[in-house]
Amino acid sequence: MTTPDPPAAPAPQPKAPKDHGRAGRDLRAAVISAVVLVAAILVSLLFWKPAFMGIVAIAVVIAVWELHRGLSAKGVDIPEQPLMLGGVVMVVVAYVWGAPALVTATAVTALVIMLWLLRRGVDGYVKNATASVFTLVYVPFLASFVALLLGEGGTAPAFGLDVDDPGVRGVITFIAITVASDTGGYVAGVLFGKHPMARVISPKKSWEGFAGSMVATIAVGVWLVSSFLGGDWWVGVLLGVIAAVMATLGDLCESVMKRDLGIKDMSQVIPGHGGLMDRLDSLLATVAPIWLVLYYLVF
Repeated sequence: MTTPDPPAAPAPQPKAPKDHGRAGRDLRAAVISAVVLVAAILVSLLFWKPAFMGIVAIAVVIAVWELHRGLSAKGVDIPEQPLMLGGVVMVVVAYVWGAPALVTATAVTALVIMLWLLRRGVDGYVKNATASVFTLVYVPFLASFVALLLGEGGTAPAFGLDVDDPGVRGVITFIAITVASDTGGYVAGVLFGKHPMARVISPKKSWEGFAGSMVATIAVGVWLVSSFLGGDWWVGVLLGVIAAVMATLGDLCESVMKRDLGIKDMSQVIPGHGGLMDRLDSLLATVAPIWLVLYYLVF
C-alpha cells in the first residue's frame, strides 16, 4: 500500500504593491530624498559654486541616461556618449562665458551628434537624430540656464559662505519658487482636488492643485524678490505666475512623454520620487523664463 503524497504547499502569492493613498508615493522615502538633495544643493551653492555646477552636470548625465532608457522602449536609440559629453560642456561654458558660448556649444553638439549617427547607416537616422536634438534642447540646453543664472555673481571659485552673491540668490529664488509650485499644487490637489485638469494625460492633476501652485508661487515670489533680491514686489508676482504656468506645463509634457513611451517612471534613482526627470520636469520648464525676468528686471 503506497503512502499518499502530502498536500502541496500553497503557491506564494505575489506581494501587492503598497497603496500610498491619494499621495501616490512613499512620503517617508520622498521626504528623506528631498532633504538630502536640498542639503547638497544648498551646501554647494553657499560654500563653493563650482561644486553646485558639478551637481548640475551630474544631473544632466543622469537625465540623458534616463531619456535614452525611456526612448528605447519605442525603438529610439539616441547616442548617450556625445549627448552626455556635449551636455556637460554646455553647462560649463554657460557658467564661465555666458549665453553666446552656450548657443555655440549647443549648435556644435547638435552637429556632432548628427555626424555620430551617420556611422549607423540610413535606417532610423531621421528618427534617432530628431530624438537626439530634442533631448539636447530639453535637458542640457535648458539646464544650462541654471549656469547662466549662477554666473551672474561671477565665476571665481572661492571657498566660504557667501549669501550676498547675486547668482547664488538667483538660483535659490528659482529653486524655491519652483518647489513652491510643486508643493502648493501637491497639497491643494490632495486636499481639494476634484476637477481634473487633463484626465487623459495626468489624472491626478487638478485645477484646484493648479490654484494652489499659483498661490504658493506668487507668495514665495513676492517675498523672495522683495526681501532677498531687493527687487520690486510686482516682479515677484510675475515670477510666481510664470513659474506656476511653466511648472504645470513641464509636468504635463513629461506625463505625455511617459504615457507615449508606456512607462510609469523614467527610472528609480531617487527613492520615493522615481526618476530624476520626474523631479526635473518643472525645474527645466521654469528656469529659462525665470532667468530672463531676473536678468532684465532685477540684476
